[in-house]
Amino acid sequence: MLSRAKQLFRNWAMRRTVETGTVELTQRRIYILPSRQGLGFLVVLALMLLGCINYNLSLGYVLTFLLAMLGLLSMLYTFRNLAQLKIRAGQISPVFVGSDAQFVFHFDNPSRIARYQIILQDDAFHRSVFDLAAHTSQAISLAIPAKQRGWMDSQRLTLYSEFPLGLFHAWTYLHFEVRALIYPAPASAQALPAQAAQQGVGKIMAAGDEDFAGLRRYVAGDPLPRIAWKSLAREQGLQVKQFASPVGTDLWLDFAQLPALSVEQKLSLLTRWVLDANTQNLRYGLRLPDAEIAPQNSPAHQAECLRQLALFGLT
Repeated sequence: MLSRAKQLFRNWAMRRTVETGTVELTQRRIYILPSRQGLGFLVVLALMLLGCINYNLSLGYVLTFLLAMLGLLSMLYTFRNLAQLKIRAGQISPVFVGSDAQFVFHFDNPSRIARYQIILQDDAFHRSVFDLAAHTSQAISLAIPAKQRGWMDSQRLTLYSEFPLGLFHAWTYLHFEVRALIYPAPASAQALPAQAAQQGVGKIMAAGDEDFAGLRRYVAGDPLPRIAWKSLAREQGLQVKQFASPVGTDLWLDFAQLPALSVEQKLSLLTRWVLDANTQNLRYGLRLPDAEIAPQNSPAHQAECLRQLALFGLT
């Protein structure tokens, strides 16, 4: 019954649509109730008051009302610890399945009062605890495990505090229009395809100036800086150093050409190949049943390939 009532209250409190822009925590958005410690404190105060009435203890009255005033001040300070904070969502970087998505929120404390022991938490109890100095802004990250590929919403978050004495629990609900892109988990190390569907794969070597490619006999007209003087000193004759530069042919990573694997296994394998091809500086393209990305090699190209793999088959 209690959990049902709590769920109904949360649904009522979050009757707003998903929020955009900057949210300011006014008194209409902050809820406050005694914590478990606070309820125990109230019970003790009630027992003390009954004892004072029963035994007519003057100093007991003083102590009881002093503690009651302390509780009321605690409620005020707990509420003030959240009041007037301004919050906006930040940029969220894509991650792979199995990693933690870092949902970033910018907190602005415009007042001259420092804020302490503020907790940002989701429904699965992943949390971030932080303080805010006066007149400062701070980016706070909430790490939430990425369990499946596609778009991941932060869902409803709870921001709360029980500072300073833990007698009262002040909280508010946040649900920003932000989401993280989750890429498929890369498969274990696998060699790139032996050849592309039509054009061949990887790199070929052409005459150039980058990599040493061996020696050949001297021909009249060869530049002197390229003569292999060490070979001549070893009485191996007059030879010239040859150099070559890698020229990439287009590598196609084709979903349809993969062996009999499940869809998720194919996407994981393609993710691994995209990362490896980019690391090896190959020109590569991606073919999926519903999309084709022409061969390139750049950070933007890699990001687009991973995005297509993350969203494949999802609505």
